Amino acid sequence: MIARGDRYRRAASSLPGRRINVIGVCGSGKTTVGRILAARLGLPFVELDALAWGPEWTLSSDEDLRRRVDEGTRGDAWVLDGNYSRFRDLVWPRADTIVWLDYSFPRAFSQLLWRTLRRCATREELWSGNRERPMNALFSRDSILWWGIKTFRRRRRNDPAQLARVEHRHLCTVHLRTRRQTRAWLECLPAPVRQPKEEP
Repeated sequence: MIARGDRYRRAASSLPGRRINVIGVCGSGKTTVGRILAARLGLPFVELDALAWGPEWTLSSDEDLRRRVDEGTRGDAWVLDGNYSRFRDLVWPRADTIVWLDYSFPRAFSQLLWRTLRRCATREELWSGNRERPMNALFSRDSILWWGIKTFRRRRRNDPAQLARVEHRHLCTVHLRTRRQTRAWLECLPAPVRQPKEEP
């Protein structure tokens, strides 16, 4: 099932699952949406980049990262951001919902650019004490901006193809094409049920 357009409210009010993967092109805001979604639904949030990156921008081995992803998605309820294709065989069979941020290149790249500039200017700490450095983030061949440009078309081509595969037909896909649609959908989600405080 793909929820889009006027079906946002209906899809949100009957969100079918509690094991959700937020996917999209680089810069689409997967982590931000994942955090909001987890908070609104009262679910644990698993940030894939936080699992992947160690100190000094050391990337975890596939074996270690697969183990961490396995542990993070083993429970009955979670929201995971990101779409590392080499772990799709682990995540998607367990997931029941895909939130697909299918933004245009200008929108995704502008978000990525401003996010990168902000992180460089504020020296924001990311994962394991890492911070984005202007030379690497903006001008290197390893630049996140170059990565966003290089992978955009591939992601836009591969995501619908993967979602159409027979083994992924169990997934409910919420397809969001603009930030406005995403905000509207998130606002429709039920707030988490708060447990009453126990009397002292």
